[in-house]
Order: sequence, then C-alpha cells, then structure tokens
Amino acid sequence: MNAEIISVGTELLLGETINTDAAAVAQLLSEYGINVYWQTVVGDNRVRLEHAVNVAKERSDIIITTGGLGPTCDDLTKEVVAEAFGKKLVLNEAEEARLRGLYAERHTYMTENHLQQVYLPEGCTVLVNDWGTAPACAFEAEGCLVIMLPGPPLECGPLLEHRVRPLLDARSDSLILSHNVRMFGIGEGTMEYYLRDLMNEMTNPTLAPYAKEGECLVRITAKAATKDEAEALIAPWVEKISRQFAPFAYSVDAENIEDYAMRRLIASGKTAAVAESITGGLVGDQMTNTPGASSAFLGGMIVYTDEIKNRLLGVDADVLREHGAVSREVAVQMAERVREKFGADIGISLTGLAGPGDDGVHTVGTVFVALAVEGATYVRRLYKDKWGRERIKHAAANHAFDMLRRYLDDLPVEIDEENQ
Repeated sequence: MNAEIISVGTELLLGETINTDAAAVAQLLSEYGINVYWQTVVGDNRVRLEHAVNVAKERSDIIITTGGLGPTCDDLTKEVVAEAFGKKLVLNEAEEARLRGLYAERHTYMTENHLQQVYLPEGCTVLVNDWGTAPACAFEAEGCLVIMLPGPPLECGPLLEHRVRPLLDARSDSLILSHNVRMFGIGEGTMEYYLRDLMNEMTNPTLAPYAKEGECLVRITAKAATKDEAEALIAPWVEKISRQFAPFAYSVDAENIEDYAMRRLIASGKTAAVAESITGGLVGDQMTNTPGASSAFLGGMIVYTDEIKNRLLGVDADVLREHGAVSREVAVQMAERVREKFGADIGISLTGLAGPGDDGVHTVGTVFVALAVEGATYVRRLYKDKWGRERIKHAAANHAFDMLRRYLDDLPVEIDEENQ
C-alpha cells in the first residue's frame, strides 16, 4: 500500500516548529512495508488544505494527517477531510464527557469552542487520546484509510504506538525490519563504493548507505511475515558487513559513537578524565549523556589558554613555547596530566584550531586528540579545514570517543581517518 502524510500547520512552513511528527509516522509505516511516496506540509489555509487532501486521495491508499484538530478557528483538518470524503462531523458524546471530565479534574473552565475537538466524522473509529484533549480518529472511504492525529509530538507519538499500530497490525500480512551497522572513520562514498554491486543485486534484504554527522551507517532491511523471519534474513548480512568493514564498524543499532564508547567504558569498569581546549567542555558534556556515566567519568578540565594549561594542568611551559598549544607534544602532556590529576585509568585530551584564523604554523581545522593509559599514549591528528567552528569541535569530540572505543575493544587506536 502507498501512504501520504499531510502535516498541517503554518508554524511548520515558517520553520518555527520542526516537523518531527512526519518522521515518526513514516518510521512506523515503514515497519509494515507501507510505502510513503509523498509528504506534504500545508499551512492553516482551507483552500490549500482542500487541494492537498484531494490530490492525496487520488494517489494514496492511506492518508495520515497530523495537526489541525484543536479548538481554534484555524484548526481545519477534520472539517476539510470530512468534506473531501462526503462525511458529516457529528458530536461524539463519549468524547464530550471525557473532555468535560478532563477540565473538571484540572479545575479549569472549558469554553464552548473546545467542543470543536469532539466533533468527529460520522462512523469513524475514535482513537482515544490519553495524552491530550483532542481525540484522533480513523475511517475508510473511497478505498482509502484516513487517520487524523493531533500535532503536538507528545500526543502524536504515543497515539502512533498505542492506537495506530494496532490498526496496522490488523491489516498487515508482513512487516519490514531494519538494523543499522554504524561506522566511524570511513566516508559514505567509500563505503558505498565497496557495497555498490551488492546493493544493486540484493532484493530482500536490501542495503542502503546513510551519512550522519561525523559518521555513517549501512541500513539492512528485510520484509517478512514475522519478525523472527526478518531477523533471520538480516543476521548473516549484519555479520558479513561488520566483518568486512572492521574496525570502522563499531556497533549494530547503537545511538551514536559517544553513547557506544561510554557504554563500553562503563562495562569495562575503567575510569576516564578529559582535558579540553578546542572543544570547551563538549566531550565531558557528551560523556554525561549516557546513564551510569558517574561510575566511569571522573571529571574534566577546560584549559583554553596556554597559561591555564600550564598553571592548572601542569603542561610544561617550555613545551608550550617550543611546539605551541596545537601540537602532538602538548596533546600528549594534556592527556597524561589529566589522567594523573584525576587518578583515572584513561586520560583524553583535545587541542586544535577551530578558526577563524590560523596560528602561523597549522591551518584552521588542525586538531590533535590524545588518549593516555598506563604505559602508553596515543595521538591522532585530524585535518578538518573549511568545516566551520561547530563542526570542527564536534568532529574532534567524535574522534575522542572513537579512540576510546578502539582502546576498549582492543583495536588499533592511532589509525588514519578519511576526512568525511
């Protein structure tokens, strides 16, 4: 079946609100093998919304709308969609009672315009919204399944999972399952070059490369009658690709490189501390995003100037004068000193040039990342010219986590990276 998502709201067109609803809807539909060929965003305008709905009903088996179900005069979705399919809006007494009860519980006065939310297309299936005031609903007409959902993500998300998913379960004889082999240190283009023949040959499962910020992944997708059958189709390819792209392939379905590295650190029972110059605390912040980080992350120091590197961290003043703050030698001392000061198993340091100007020796985008452990210190030099300050900082942080996970996974830590 083919589906179309119609997201309603002028705020989406203006960029004031990011359209996360459409992504959530599309992800759910993909699990059921339902093709999403079109996504439309329409402002709160009757004529344009009428046009979007009429176009969608001619080309799609399923229409899912988000937004426009509230109590205000610009909430037009139900009215327009019902008219397009020749349905009347009628007061749903059960939903009216539920709505009045909600306002009574909140000790809030309910104006009559709020009843607009509980006028629903005649004969529809009510999808009770336990997370908000406006009910969702679904109906079939003219060979099309129509589902209307409220716009707030905190309502749309749980409604998709707890109300829409059962509807799709009842209609589906197959599902689509995907797993992502995540990689760091290799670009999407290089990865695709080695996979191109396979990608063109395979039909079920299929392979698709994706670029993420600072890393990339291969998505392996299978269609089958059951989850177990889909898993069986995917499993050998996950193993094959993970082996082919080792040591770049670091995980299957991990959220990102920093979360994977921190989970490995926590599981290892080791501790880490960081000394940051170019990243200004970014690595320490990202380390604390993983639950349980307090058992492994001891703390960090932001040492942005030469004076502070020397006075607080103990980097040798002669080394700073001779080699400059952006150097392998300073990165080594930063990692070793922070490890000593915090009594950590692992010390990590980052120093470099984020721009806009260079230091007369190195170009903007030059970064040194070091990792110190008992008896050894590893250094990686990066060249991220023309990336801009924010991207350079995030790239440096990502490489720090890559070095950490490589050390913990007993892989080469100092490895050439492709500038992605």
